[in-house]
Amino acid sequence: MKPEQRQNLDLLRSIIREMQSVLVAYSGGVDSAVVVAVAQEQLGDKSLACIGISPSYPKREQRDAIAMARRLGARYRLIDTHEGEDPNYAANAGNRCYFCKGELYSCLRALAEAEGWNAVADGVHAGDVKDHVFGIRAARENGVRSPLLEANISKDDVRAIAQTLNLPAWDKPAMACLSSRVPAGTPITPELLRQIENAEDVLAELGFRQFRVRHHNDVARVEIPIEELSRAVEFREAILQGIQQAGYRFVALDLGGFRSGSLSQPQLIPLSVHRAAT
Repeated sequence: MKPEQRQNLDLLRSIIREMQSVLVAYSGGVDSAVVVAVAQEQLGDKSLACIGISPSYPKREQRDAIAMARRLGARYRLIDTHEGEDPNYAANAGNRCYFCKGELYSCLRALAEAEGWNAVADGVHAGDVKDHVFGIRAARENGVRSPLLEANISKDDVRAIAQTLNLPAWDKPAMACLSSRVPAGTPITPELLRQIENAEDVLAELGFRQFRVRHHNDVARVEIPIEELSRAVEFREAILQGIQQAGYRFVALDLGGFRSGSLSQPQLIPLSVHRAAT
């Protein structure tokens, strides 16, 4: 780890130690895992990793998050959230994340007040400021702190720190909520999210680590890193059959490869579409 990264880690430790007790919004991703690990290191049982459970959070991610918390010896709790009941969230406008994060953070704030926790923290880092405006706004409105951001820690720093702390998630690909697979304006429903989750489970079971199944009505647009496109072709039949069984009529392999936030970018016409058997 570089000297400046070590200094940032020391600052992160100091920030969390000064909280005295903290609830951490924890998804199992590397960012929140670093916050949980340092909180456990500095505060022990005065920290609690809180995993928000809803249809937008894949069950495989929940299992991994719990396994990581147990490995760290960190206390954790499953928190049911109900953003899907909010028509503002379900409408899936461009500010959907504000209502989703607002629901989670209001739940954690209520828990903190009821049980006497001094702070609520998230895993937002310095590189998130431009891309996560609505989530950060919801955090600030609910008094949630971002210790990684306060310590000026970037994504690269997060991964370096995670590796130093021996977290197996240090190189884990970023994983956004399932609602991010749905184009703005298409209503979010539990059934739709379950369909996407089942489709993505097919890719996970085949050993792919970074992927998205973008929902376009009866078309599933599969994004994986460009260097793995040839491998996807090798598994063409398994991918096709599995995703069709999840409820899609067509399966398109996006030749542009994996692109975080691609639904907010100009859409490309899928070039590889396979028709379901009739």
